[in-house]
Amino acid sequence: MPQSPSPSSIKRIGVLTSGGDCSGLNAVIRAVVFRATQTYEWQVYGIHSGALGLMERPLMYEGLNLSRFQGHMLRTGGTMLGTTSKGDPFHYPMPDGSFKDHSGDFVRGFQELGLDALIGIGGDGSLNLLSQLTTQGGIAFVGIPKTIDNDVALTEFAVGFATAVSHNRVMILEVMGRDAGHIAISAGLAGGADVILLPEIPYLEEGVITKLKSLIARGQNHALMVVAEGVEPTGGNKNDNRNGIGDYLGDVLGRRLDAVVRVTVLGHLQRGGAPCSQDRILAQTFGTRAVDMVAEGKLDRMVAWRERGVVDVALDKVVRQGERKVLTDGTYIRTARALGVYVGEDHMQTTAERVS
Repeated sequence: MPQSPSPSSIKRIGVLTSGGDCSGLNAVIRAVVFRATQTYEWQVYGIHSGALGLMERPLMYEGLNLSRFQGHMLRTGGTMLGTTSKGDPFHYPMPDGSFKDHSGDFVRGFQELGLDALIGIGGDGSLNLLSQLTTQGGIAFVGIPKTIDNDVALTEFAVGFATAVSHNRVMILEVMGRDAGHIAISAGLAGGADVILLPEIPYLEEGVITKLKSLIARGQNHALMVVAEGVEPTGGNKNDNRNGIGDYLGDVLGRRLDAVVRVTVLGHLQRGGAPCSQDRILAQTFGTRAVDMVAEGKLDRMVAWRERGVVDVALDKVVRQGERKVLTDGTYIRTARALGVYVGEDHMQTTAERVS
């Protein structure tokens, strides 16, 4: 367990973003800088390209101060520090095809920069790696959850999710969500979808077709489907379409319904847009609280949003919990079914792991 530095001994902290891009990251960084410099008079250093910024030589970083955040930075998508989702520091690929443990370089980089603590903004995979790195190096660390999939355990919301959902209020087919369908169910309900397919709930192609035929029978000449990218074909069918589940279902429905089917894949458009107001507020709440946690010695923990407020939880519990799935018997699914939305087959459902 890293030693807790006293607030009076902290002079320099680092902040980095890791994993896939999403909206709201700059708002978090801005909040960290404002709180750290104005309240505690600490120096803040932004680490470029995630963990790589401390692993590479020369180190990749920049000093951050209030003048860096004038104008529209709060509302700008992406991350001003850059990020990476490639390469395990403990098993890093080398040009000759071999692998090397670069974790020691990360620790030494932290020390060479003269940092007293580190704040890392990432999803479940990134927070896991950062937790391992900082524990190994005895580094004071606080994590902030960000992911458009909203699947980080022990927090109701992560930075980036609200903006991703806000893109999905009009005709959409395939949205991001490889292992969890939070975007699909939220966007589908918000947009009045007729069919919502998630990785957590098995479905039948016949079930989808029956639903769409019932709409046609009652005179509706249009339908909206929202499908998470992680949904797989059912019944032993194989997806020969390399473009994803959206195009696969588009082909199937086009043949079976003799209808024109338009496929839209949002993909990374959901990651880089300007953050919505909810993400900007959440980002700033998380960023300021993370700085306070460093000052209070609450280390190796993650900021979280639970029961209408900001809290902190043990990072090892987040890692052990794994991804936060959509509850197959939760409020959103029950609401969708009550509205007549097809969200998969009742009798095929499995009980989702609950988040305590």
